[in-house]
Amino acid sequence: MTFFSISELFSHVHPMFVENKRYFKALDQFLPMEEYEFVVLDTELTGLHERQDEIVSIGAVRIKRLQIMVGETFYAQVKPVKPLPKNSTLIHRLTPQQLKDAPPLGEVLPSFINYCGKALLVGHFVDLDLAFLNRACKRLFGSPLHNPCVDTLRLAQIHMESFGSPYRNKIDDGHSYSLSELSRQYGLPAFAPHDALQDAMQTAYLFLFLIKKFQGEGYRTLREIFRAGQGARWAL
Repeated sequence: MTFFSISELFSHVHPMFVENKRYFKALDQFLPMEEYEFVVLDTELTGLHERQDEIVSIGAVRIKRLQIMVGETFYAQVKPVKPLPKNSTLIHRLTPQQLKDAPPLGEVLPSFINYCGKALLVGHFVDLDLAFLNRACKRLFGSPLHNPCVDTLRLAQIHMESFGSPYRNKIDDGHSYSLSELSRQYGLPAFAPHDALQDAMQTAYLFLFLIKKFQGEGYRTLREIFRAGQGARWAL
């Protein structure tokens, strides 16, 4: 994908987003999962209020041929417009001193959008990340991202509920579907929580684990896995 400058602010939809929408509208959903490229993303926020809070870091990991491309990660800290709340620092451990020289979101987004390119997006409770990212994309470029996305939280729910998962009884009371709890129950490598890049890597391992479980049940194409969920969060 060709890089574009943040100085190019348009009152209409940025041409790159027009192409983004056109490409995914014609996406072939019937290929094996190995044929698609994925970008697993995570954002750290000052809070959960979409209109009041802000992104303070973005992390992402690329997957090709259902393998993590360790050397092709993305990470950027973001300077918030408002003062950083103390309670958010306690969660993501990013201090005002660390972020004072970071670029604003408007300067980080172009490189992140270029990094995503024509990949499908993956996240754990991905709606939250996309709400913040797309709000900024609409404001700066006149359009949200049209990349299809999948929520590993929803995939885990489907796996537990539909396939009689042997892990069903191992989930703690309350059926926690948190990223750290699912990773622990599935015996996946542990990464530092509440760090955008580390959480993206954790989600990538969870995604690959679940996709292989779906494949073991006979669901091999993007469309088959989508239909297995009957409403999983795929933005197709």
